This record gives sequence, structure tokens and C-alpha cells, in this order.
Amino acid sequence: MSGTTKLIPGAEPAEGRTTPVIAADHESMLAGGGAALERNKRLCYDMYRIVLQAGRADRVSEFIRDEYIQHNPNVVSGAEALAQFIRNSRPEREIKPTIELPLVSIVAERDMVLFAFVRPERDAGGALYHTSWFDLFRIADGRIAEHWDPALLSADMLKLDPNDRRL
Repeated sequence: MSGTTKLIPGAEPAEGRTTPVIAADHESMLAGGGAALERNKRLCYDMYRIVLQAGRADRVSEFIRDEYIQHNPNVVSGAEALAQFIRNSRPEREIKPTIELPLVSIVAERDMVLFAFVRPERDAGGALYHTSWFDLFRIADGRIAEHWDPALLSADMLKLDPNDRRL
């Protein structure tokens, strides 16, 4: 294993399953690709830390365009709708210097930035397993204009705080 990745604490190898590995150094993922891609990656990373992780709905307008298009079926499009979703789904927390969810990779191309995460879940019997999650953002005029993730329509998602999925 290289110095840029690490095993998830407590995620011991299980027969027949891939052992989850996450990025050890977020700053190295934010660097490279040229100035425009670095700006886009930093914009999305800081939005994730400040708005989604720290629950700072009051700062949505710094990162999100008013005409924001949301492809998650549980959240209405628009910056104000996102701010309301944040207010209703998580408390305000301290703003941390890094994303604390188990981040695997940041990929940027053109006007798009993708975050891939390991996501801990429990099966019907309560046993822990790991799957993946992604968030894809499109940037326009220096702010996030559009978002995709693999969420399914669910009333449970309206109160889901992904920060509870830390390891």
C-alpha cells in the first residue's frame, strides 16, 4: 500500500470482499491538472467541508449558483432549496480542514468534479459492510451549477446526514 492510500480503520479484510482503501492525502488529490481544474476541485472540496459536512447552510451562495440543478430525487433544485435541505438534515458543526467522510478519489475533467467515497452500511442482520458513493458536480462561472449522486427516492433521505457515515 502506498503513502497516498490507507485501509479504513476497523475494516479488516473479509473473505470474498474487497478491503476498503481511502486516500491518505487530500491535498495531493486537489493538486494537478492545471489551474482551472485545481480551482474546480478546491471549490467542490471546500463546499463539501463547509456546507455539507459542517452544515453551514448560510454559506450555500458562496459555492452554489442560484439556478443549481439537483439530480438527487429527494432534493429540489435551486440554491435556496439546497440550503433548506441542509438546515433540515444536519446540525451546524465546526468547519474542519478536511473532508472527514472516507474519500477515495477526486477526479476532474472539463467543468466536472467527481468525489468517490467508501460508504459503511449495515445489512438486514446488522453486520457492517462497505459500498461506494459518489458525488459529481458541474461548475459554471466559478460556482457549482449541477449535482448528481446515486440516491434513490426515499423519505429517509430527507433527514439523512451523510456525516453519520464516517468511520
